[in-house]
Amino acid sequence: MKITLLSDESIRLEPTTGQLTIEAESADQEYSPYQMLASGLAMCTFGVLQSWASNAGISADDLVIDVSWSFAENPHRVGAMELSYRWPSLPADRTGVAQRVAELCPLHKTLIEPPAMTIRQAA
Repeated sequence: MKITLLSDESIRLEPTTGQLTIEAESADQEYSPYQMLASGLAMCTFGVLQSWASNAGISADDLVIDVSWSFAENPHRVGAMELSYRWPSLPADRTGVAQRVAELCPLHKTLIEPPAMTIRQAA
């Protein structure tokens, strides 16, 4: 897998051979916590789509996932996220199923219905 940092507010995930790599458009770009969040969502979505595709006899070798986000203020946080995918080899009659499968990603479900959060100092 390869994750490319496209901007401070977007990433792309592409299947490649070998280990996971993270690449930036420039040497001075750092991998931010927001990009990490988006990468997790992209990896999760890719995983569920790839698993479904494997069982359905469909190649996911050309599946590319983009995640972008925008910020909200007060408090400063991610206000909206958008995940899109391109899958040229996906048969046209499977696009609806693929959409539903993508929405099964557990991280997608977590972001839709966020968990209760607790922050405390460890004893």
